[in-house]
Parts: sequence; structure tokens; C-alpha cells
Amino acid sequence: MRESSTFDALVIGAGVAGLFCATELADAGLRVGVLEARACPGGRARSWHHAGMGLEVDVGPHVISSEHVHFMRMLRRVGTATQVDWQPGILVTLLEERRLLDVASVSWPPPLHLLANGPMTLRRLGVRASLSHWPVIREAARVDEAGLRALDAVDAFSWLGSKGMAAEAIDWFWRSTLLSLLNVPLEECSAASALRIFRLMLGRSGYHFGFPRVGLSQLYVPGCSAAIRERGGEVYTRSAVRALDVQDGFVRGVRLRSGALLLAPWCILALPPWHAAPLLARTREPLLAPLQATARRFLGAPYTSTVLALDRRLGPRRFWARVWDPEDLNTDFYDLANIRPELAGAGSVVACNAIGPNAHPEWSEQAVVARTLQELQDFAPAAREARVLGASVHRIRGAVPQPRPGTETLRPGARTAVTGLLLAGDWTDTALPCSMESAARSAALAAEVILQRTIALAPPETYGLVGLLRSRRAK
Repeated sequence: MRESSTFDALVIGAGVAGLFCATELADAGLRVGVLEARACPGGRARSWHHAGMGLEVDVGPHVISSEHVHFMRMLRRVGTATQVDWQPGILVTLLEERRLLDVASVSWPPPLHLLANGPMTLRRLGVRASLSHWPVIREAARVDEAGLRALDAVDAFSWLGSKGMAAEAIDWFWRSTLLSLLNVPLEECSAASALRIFRLMLGRSGYHFGFPRVGLSQLYVPGCSAAIRERGGEVYTRSAVRALDVQDGFVRGVRLRSGALLLAPWCILALPPWHAAPLLARTREPLLAPLQATARRFLGAPYTSTVLALDRRLGPRRFWARVWDPEDLNTDFYDLANIRPELAGAGSVVACNAIGPNAHPEWSEQAVVARTLQELQDFAPAAREARVLGASVHRIRGAVPQPRPGTETLRPGARTAVTGLLLAGDWTDTALPCSMESAARSAALAAEVILQRTIALAPPETYGLVGLLRSRRAK
């Protein structure tokens, strides 16, 4: 990189949001520079080669859903969409008291699709606790975006209690679901964020999960980087930005820690909020002070991500999750030997997540591995005789922004108070939970400001009877 270089646009951060936004701009003919502080691109959705285990390890075991339409658009653009192994028939296998419960995924018109798992719910909760969902179902079927945001100041646990939800239903369904999907306990989760998830579960059907057959970085980093370079742009690693260059309310470019000044009429800040806030503070631009204060309100959800290589197979399942228990460590599990073709002939390689309060940063790696092996033994008898051939414990301080009460209405849009400075990232106002899909949609929203044409698809909406009820209420 020259000491002074000029681009059509600069993107700060080479995660999903940054690379996808840069690819959209490059496809439109712009010369884009992407700046990444780390030694490798990928951000919070990356992987690296673990020499000791001889395989590509993700930062945290990631899952893709059929609702990830923008993320899949990115994969189709770079030619890797076929590298996702979909699981269409079973949404998830739940492990509870060493029993395996398959949650079915069906495409019946909403809300009839819920009937597929009705017998299991009745057996587990009984009639009274199952019916206690009715007030929440009725609210979710009718609520619109404004109604969701009105609940942002309330925590999900208090809101469910105010609706008469039975305690056993809260523990069995809500704690398990929201810890896995939103990465915070109910008491620390915005009711708006919780209801947003539930209304989509209620009003959409046929959704299912998919799993990368390769390391997560390989899905999109090489392809996006190549697309950017084809238009004369570049992805620069080890290129930390010291401050934005702003004059008279317009962004001019960025100043790197190395001292280099890069110029561009557009800059896209595609960093998580806990990295964006210090950069905004160093910029010392009064127009950005409110955005800096907003970014500081967002906290990252900690993860402890563990991978165990075993000397035998645990069975054919790709993915399972433990029903919430306060004594548990891990929430969800992925057997990579049943997902990645190169591991098919070996023993199981299980990747798993301990999320939020379950991450236990104070535990030693030995303690994490021992508890994880114990939880695998609950899942499969074969694990009781298994020998651990390799292990990796990776701690992540901020995997995704926590949807705490008050944060849903704080999420900023793509435009900022400084002309030419845009935001992208899963924490911005995408009308989606913070996720890889939210990051990909934010990239499209930022790119369409520059290109002045519609790129982003509409956020997912309810349909069937649920959609009809919502439409009638709107009238």
C-alpha cells in the first residue's frame, strides 16, 4: 500500500458485512479498499487451520438457516452455495435427560406447522402449560414492527410472566430457544427481540438449518476477495484504522496506525460496536458523538467454543442441542464427521458452543474438555468408551451483540450524521436478530445508499393465517 492511495470506497472491517458490501460495490464497477486489523479476513465468522488437530476450525461453530437469504446470495455470488449441507426434515434434535427428541420441520401453512410438534409438546409440558402459550401466540400473530419496538424496554422473562406463561414452559422452550438463538438469558433479553424471533417461528414454516462442508472462511473470504481485486481493489490485512478523516461534515478517508492516509468519498464502518466506539472516539468529530455513545451501549455475548476429536463415531446425527439446564456448559453440538466429506472415514469431531453465562471464562481448558466429554456421554453411549485424540478450546469475548432491553430501538441505520460515512454490521437496524444474515443484509443496505438502487430484500414477514391476522390489524 502506498502512503497515500485513493479509492471509490473504503470498507473498515473484513467480516461478512464488510466483504459482502465491498463485493456488491466492486460488482458495480467501484474500486474498493477493505481494511482489516487482524492477520486474516473473516471477522467473527472465520476459521483457521488447527495444526494440532489437522482440520479447519471455526471461531465458533456456526449454523446457517434457510432464512439466511442475503448470506446465501453472497455464497451464490462466489460459487460456494453448494458447500452447505442442509437438514430439511428435522429442525433440531433435543437432548433432555438422555432422551433424544426430534423437532420436525414441515412446510404446512402457518400456524398449522406447529401441529407437527404438538404431541411432543403436550407430552412434555401437559395441557395447562402448553395452553399458557396462547396469549403470546395471539400477540405474536398480530404484532407489527412498531408494536415490537414498544416492548424493547422490558426484559423477556418479565414480559412472559405478565402474559401468564407457565414456569415449566418458560424453562423448557423459551430459555433453551433464546439462549441458543439470541445468546442471552431471558432476564437479560429484550422482549422485542424475543417476540421478533417467536413471531417468525409462528408465522413462517419450512425453515431448517444447514452446515458448511468447509471451514467458514472458505465459504466467502476467497471469493469475495477475488471479486474485489478483479475491479482493482484490495483487501488489506494488518491494517488497523487509527481514525476517520472528517472535514466540514464530510468523510475524506481514513488514517491508518501506520500513518498512511487513504482517501475515498465513501467509507463504510463494518465493525462490531465494541470496536466501532473506540474508533469513533479517536476521530474526535462532534457529529459522531451520539453514534459513539450508542455503540458503547452494546455488549458482546461471550462464547467458549470447544472442538473434540474422538477415536470413534457417536452416530449419524449432524446437530443436536441440550434442553436448558442451569448446570449445563454447552448448548448446541455439531458432529463435523457427518458434515465435512474429508472427515467421513474417521471418528467423530464434535464442535460445540457454551454461550453467555454458560461460557465460564474462569474454567480451565481441562475443565471445559472434561465437562464437554461428559455431555457427549449423555448424548451417545459410544462416548463413554471414546478416547480424545485432540481438543481445542477457543474463548470469544464478543461473538454477537447481546439484545439487552433498550438495544433494539438503539440499532442505527446505514446513514450517519457525517456525509459519506455509512454503517454496516449485524448490530445495525436490519429488522433481523444479530447474526450472519443480519450482517449480510446490512451490507446490502449500505451498498444501495452508494449505488442508489435497491439491493436488499425485504425482511422476512409472516404469511398464512398469521400473516392474515397481522394484515387485518394493520387496517
